[in-house]
Order: sequence, then C-alpha cells, then structure tokens
Amino acid sequence: MTDIKTIEEALYSYIPKNTIYEKNLVDSMRYSMEAGGKRIRPTLTLAFAELLGATAKEAMPFACAVEMIHTYSLIHDDLPCMDDDDMRRGKPSNHKVYGEDIALLAGDALQSLAFDTMTLDETIDLSGYEKACKCVSILSRYCGTIGMVGGQVIDLEYENKNATLDIITEMDKKKTGGLIKAACLMGCVVGNANSDELLAAEKYAENIGLAFQIVDDILDVTSTEQELGKPIGSDAENNKTNYVTELGIDECKALVDKLTIEAIESLSVFKGDTSYLVTLAKKLATRTN
Repeated sequence: MTDIKTIEEALYSYIPKNTIYEKNLVDSMRYSMEAGGKRIRPTLTLAFAELLGATAKEAMPFACAVEMIHTYSLIHDDLPCMDDDDMRRGKPSNHKVYGEDIALLAGDALQSLAFDTMTLDETIDLSGYEKACKCVSILSRYCGTIGMVGGQVIDLEYENKNATLDIITEMDKKKTGGLIKAACLMGCVVGNANSDELLAAEKYAENIGLAFQIVDDILDVTSTEQELGKPIGSDAENNKTNYVTELGIDECKALVDKLTIEAIESLSVFKGDTSYLVTLAKKLATRTN
C-alpha cells in the first residue's frame, strides 16, 4: 500500500509554483495542505484502486483531489462564520495566520485545483476520459449539496436546537461521510469495479464514515486539546446535539463497534486482499486523535 509520504509528495507537486502576485494565496494553500493529518481519504482512493488491480500512479490524481477538497473544507470550517476555531492540527487556523479574506480564497482555490488535477492531460493519459469524467461527477456530487456542504448546512441550522438522532445521522453521513464515500468510489472507478463492488465500497464508506464522526463526538468530550490539536467541547459550547448527547458514551462506543463490523463484512465481495482496509477500519474506530 502506498505510504503517506508518497501521497504528500504527489499532493504538494500540484500546488502552483513561481507565483508572484498570488504568493500570499499560494502560501495560504500550502500552509493548510502541509499541516499534516491522517490522509485517510486519499489512502482510501488508493487502497480500493489497488485492491481492484489498478496502480497507485493511475489513482493518485484522484486521491490528491479528494484531499484538496478536504483541506479546503477544514479552512472554511474554522472561519468565524462557521465553527470559529483558532487551532487546527496543533497550529493556528489558516485565517488566524493569513486573515479571513485570504483563507476564504485559499479554500476556493483548493476546490478549483482539485478538479483541475483530475482533468489534466497527464491524468487523462493515465486513466482515460471516461474514468476521469466519472470521478469528477462523484467528487462534485459528494462535496456539494447532497454531501459535505449540505451536511454543513444542517449543522449550522441546528445550532441551539435539539436535533433528532435521524437528523444527526443525516448530517454526519453528508458532512463527514460524503468525502469518504467519494474517495472509496473514485478508487473503484479507477480499478474498473463492477456494480456489486461499487455497492460494497459504498457500504464500507458509509459505515466507517459514520463511525469516524461518532468517535469524533466521543473525543470532543473525553480527549484534551493537546491530543486532538484543536479545541475540544465545541459542540457543547455551540449547543449542538450529537451522538454523545443523545446516546451517551458507552452506547456510542457500542455503535462504533457495530458499524466497524458491518464495514468489514461488506468487503467480502472483493476477490483481492482486503486486509489493509480491514485494519484501517479497526484503526479508525479505536483512534485517540
């Protein structure tokens, strides 16, 4: 499986170079791109592509694209008009360093760069027009209204309101799960997955995505700011309901275990070695940051 260092080398290679008048913007983009992170989404794209017999080189532009979208979302998520967080991954949030205006534009530019990356001539040469077009469609769908952005809107709408568990689930499936689903499905497209494999990847993504967010809710209550690298207790501060407020920590942990088992079981349709994806699902369920 491709390591994080290789992913990051590819990711940084797409950042514009030799800019003069836009230097502050590019520095802002690079600041958040290089802030670290688990690189879960690009790893999933590569893992599913390689599981199905494709090469990391074929899948890498799409893996990088989903991470660019994720990075833009984090920049915007920290803005005062959203979660108003001053720290991200143990460092000052982008807008605390570059100002709200440049941070906003850096997010916009990363979103544009993601789709540019997926349609470059060298990307088309590796994957072909049809696969590139399908991946553009998938990422567009799941980062937009019915995915990540839609989930963020639900999140904002239910500040200072009591959301039902159904609403919380819908929000988390979109806000957190949307890009995870896109990552898995793009890997499948690159690897020429059949319909059963696409459905299995979608189920895997939905389960680990929801489990990931529930773990986030648990850590927001049980962890420290030093461990997470970002402020804790933000949901309570903003009077947001989440899985912990609705179910309690013990029931949340049980639900994470259930979702992880279902994610692993969904991989049974694949003929290749799924051990990496099994291990990843377990690791995400037991993470401490």
